[in-house]
Amino acid sequence: MNLIAINTADVMSYIGTCIATVITIWVLHWIYRWRNPKCNGVLPPGSMGLPYLGETVQFFRPNPTCDVSPFIKDRVKRYGPIFKTNLIGWPVIAITDPELAYYVLKQEGKLFESCYPETFTEIFGRQNVGSLHGFVYKYLKTLILRLYGPENLKSVFLSDIEKSCHNTFQSWSCQPCFDLKEALSIMIFDITAKRLIGYDPAGSVENLRGCFVAFIRGLISFPFDIPGTAYHQCLQGRKRAMKVLKGMLRERMSSADRQSEDFFDLVIAELKKERSLMTEPIALDLMFVLLFASYETTSLTLTLAMKFLSDNPKALQELTEEHEAIIRNRKDPDSGVTWEEYKSMTFTNQVIYESVRLSNIVPVMFRKSLQDVQIRGFTIPKGWSVMLSAPSVHVDPEIYEDPLVFNPWRWKANPEMTGGTKQFMAFGGGLRFCVGADFSRVFMALFFHNFVTKYRFKALRGGNIVRTPGLGFPDGFHIQVFPKE
Repeated sequence: MNLIAINTADVMSYIGTCIATVITIWVLHWIYRWRNPKCNGVLPPGSMGLPYLGETVQFFRPNPTCDVSPFIKDRVKRYGPIFKTNLIGWPVIAITDPELAYYVLKQEGKLFESCYPETFTEIFGRQNVGSLHGFVYKYLKTLILRLYGPENLKSVFLSDIEKSCHNTFQSWSCQPCFDLKEALSIMIFDITAKRLIGYDPAGSVENLRGCFVAFIRGLISFPFDIPGTAYHQCLQGRKRAMKVLKGMLRERMSSADRQSEDFFDLVIAELKKERSLMTEPIALDLMFVLLFASYETTSLTLTLAMKFLSDNPKALQELTEEHEAIIRNRKDPDSGVTWEEYKSMTFTNQVIYESVRLSNIVPVMFRKSLQDVQIRGFTIPKGWSVMLSAPSVHVDPEIYEDPLVFNPWRWKANPEMTGGTKQFMAFGGGLRFCVGADFSRVFMALFFHNFVTKYRFKALRGGNIVRTPGLGFPDGFHIQVFPKE
């Protein structure tokens, strides 16, 4: 009996050892395969990091400068301008070389297509314009240009922006101190929300901008959907905003007599057409993305521009002189800015482009390889993501002398660099060049015109930036505004 018991114990111990060995071998094999992905060629050097997490923690590490993030800089130093990594279980090839990055952008729809990590898709919606391709994407881009194209900017937004500037600046001058980033967000959101969806914050029960505030706080954060985390708050903000937009959509769809007044009406008219490419999910995700992109990116860039100007009196003086000259040359000094005047704002545009270059609002752009792609002796496997680092181009000392210095005069010698070129990718490039770029530039130009000719300001506190990897002002940028005598 004892012998049987001993043999049984030995057998169980042997089985347990075998199971543990098999599990250990399987885990080690899994880790090996994780660190050494299959490839029909040679993968770029780099590290895949920890299983599932990859190098996500390092990617989100804060960076308090306008320089390239330590995540990118350290790996370029170690591996070169092309390296592999893994973000949230996503195999990625990172490219920091301007020539290669431009090549990838120009191959949209051929070798690569736009894509974003699963977490971004959850945030912006599975039918958002950035995730759509081919004919559907071109159809939506054409539709958006009816809002942000030159004709609508001339006929609608010039007067909208100037009216908002007049009322907003008066309000600012009555406050002893305020956070410029927050104030600009409110100002721009009210302008764009009115033209996009006819939203009036004073007459609405729902605080739509409040939904976006919660959304933005967790937009570029570690993707753990756990109550209390920034990412969870981001998803909840999206959920509330989408509920408001869906309610507005249903209300307008049932209103037969409503005349077209804003962009939402135009989208709904497309939705009602037979065999239309527009669907309700696409319509809702489109409005959500446009509301976000129209105000958050511009308010961040403009806040940083004002910070730069507060630290550079010479640039502020030249900017002021340009706009005062425009007013002196008018027949009626109190008339609004014309399109011809806007196009004549040379130094203003230099300030804008320099601010955009250093702000790097979109720190990385993602594309997905549609087939195995050979680049400089390395293979980008089909289905892998390619991450393009715009800051690596914008602060490259071989392209920009003293790249971390705010120097708007550098653009005087290189005006051709302001499009989607190898040297300047702030608005993307190729087929995905930002359709809201003109609106952003017009808004900033008119903001400067109305501000520097009638007001001055004093920086009080804050203004420090942090990138995680998106740009933020953790302490705000608090200023005081005074009317000019």
